[in-house]
Amino acid sequence: MNILYGSELSAELREEMKLKVDQWKAQGLRNPCLAVILAGNDPASLSYVKGKAKACESTGIENRTYHLAEDVTQEELEALIKQCNEDDTVDGILVQLPLPKHLNASHALDCISPDKDVDGLHPVNVGKFYLDEPGFVPCTPLGVMAMLEKMGVEIDGKRAVVLGRSKLVGAPVARLLQNKQATVTICHSHTHNDREICRQADILIAAIGHPRFVTKDFIKEGAVVIDVGINRDENGKLCGDVDFEDVKDHCSWITPVPKGVGPMTICMLLKNTLQAYEEKL
Repeated sequence: MNILYGSELSAELREEMKLKVDQWKAQGLRNPCLAVILAGNDPASLSYVKGKAKACESTGIENRTYHLAEDVTQEELEALIKQCNEDDTVDGILVQLPLPKHLNASHALDCISPDKDVDGLHPVNVGKFYLDEPGFVPCTPLGVMAMLEKMGVEIDGKRAVVLGRSKLVGAPVARLLQNKQATVTICHSHTHNDREICRQADILIAAIGHPRFVTKDFIKEGAVVIDVGINRDENGKLCGDVDFEDVKDHCSWITPVPKGVGPMTICMLLKNTLQAYEEKL
């Protein structure tokens, strides 16, 4: 059993990004810039935004965080997004979700210029993704694929099972696996015999938001297990969708929670920001 820590892989990739940014600076070019828009004071969102700012700093990406009040109006939010769209020194725009309940997240995301949509959530980028055209891909699925590559997993021809069908993770990661010639099954809340289906998987991606749902009776001996879930158990302890201690000895590779997929999501956000910057150049 091997454990792949996303925290370590993301540190390697950020170092490569920093070298690239340093080369641009040496040519007299400006630093790439990511604008992060946060509305309200959700503790998890505040923590995520702080983590993104720190990651930007480590790679030489300029971070501009706009912290809006809890009672900000839809019009004020969209005006700020438009301002960032029109600012040529801003390469990527991220609206931190979830937004306060009175705001319409879909309308806000639709306002982001597709060329600056580094979260890959604008309808134009979603369409390009499913048409296999160049664009921005959601960050967590990109992070999962980077981890599989680091593991040296041969995806072509393998059986992959994705637990969860969300627009942010489950559906796009299934598509990315298909693009690598895997045979993919998506399991969800209406799936019958999910244990039996998962036991056929060479690669299992768990992204359902259910603490320690996946136990060893879900796992084929020697399978690769990627745990995307971030949950709190009954004791308030951070855990994934996979029961790590129960499952680990049945896997060839497994990712932990914390220090697994989470750091890779932020890393891929930086990667997309550099992509936006390069396309401008």
